[in-house]
Amino acid sequence: MGQGEPDSPPAAEKEREEDDDFGYRLFPDRNKKSQSFLVRSLFTFHNKCQLMLKLTLETNPYARLLLEALKQSGCTVFNDRHFSCENCDGCVSGGFDAATSQIVLCQNNIRQQSHMNRVVTHELIHAFDHCRAHVDWFKNVKHLACSEIRAANLSGDCTLMNEIARFKFGLKGHHQTCVRDRAIRSILAVRKVSKETAEKAVDEVFDACFNDLEPFGRIPHSKADAKRAYRDFQNRDRYTANL
Repeated sequence: MGQGEPDSPPAAEKEREEDDDFGYRLFPDRNKKSQSFLVRSLFTFHNKCQLMLKLTLETNPYARLLLEALKQSGCTVFNDRHFSCENCDGCVSGGFDAATSQIVLCQNNIRQQSHMNRVVTHELIHAFDHCRAHVDWFKNVKHLACSEIRAANLSGDCTLMNEIARFKFGLKGHHQTCVRDRAIRSILAVRKVSKETAEKAVDEVFDACFNDLEPFGRIPHSKADAKRAYRDFQNRDRYTANL
């Protein structure tokens, strides 16, 4: 990930293979020299991405709750340090780079504010898990599976309206099915493992991780739910402070 002198061909080849295993191939701008602000603003979606990100962080109740929870956990998030708008592979919208504690937002794939809201929330859940737990993102697929389950469950990825937009319909247990499927898809996108390995990891940790609702305390199925969760989180902290 770091910039430096070119490696010898065998070492460089090995490093590229390792990067591919960890999904870095999906985020090619991670390895590029940074461009000037003028170039990014004129010739990419960078400026629009930054504006949408600012609106999400200031107004979206999912994001505001997670930002406050991260701050209280000792991991304050700064816009210019912990978020990066970059061009990505066409199959991803965002990612959490555990090596730099940075959230990557795919400026070429995020075109609508509602999409930005979900991506930021999803990745902030990964950041929260990274802050509060000793997550082995790179070697323990069960740890990755757990955070992907929580992100799909709590970010709004699996709301009824989003599923209808994907032409997916179901009745009893559909939310759980959506969470499981999206967690498996996320693992397969960033790790070179078989579908059977991803499914096994998700199934083994599903119940515990699906029922881990921190910091929301509930599954926020809508913005109204997220606002209530945010108020409850603030009140919970005020109660704790008075003990």
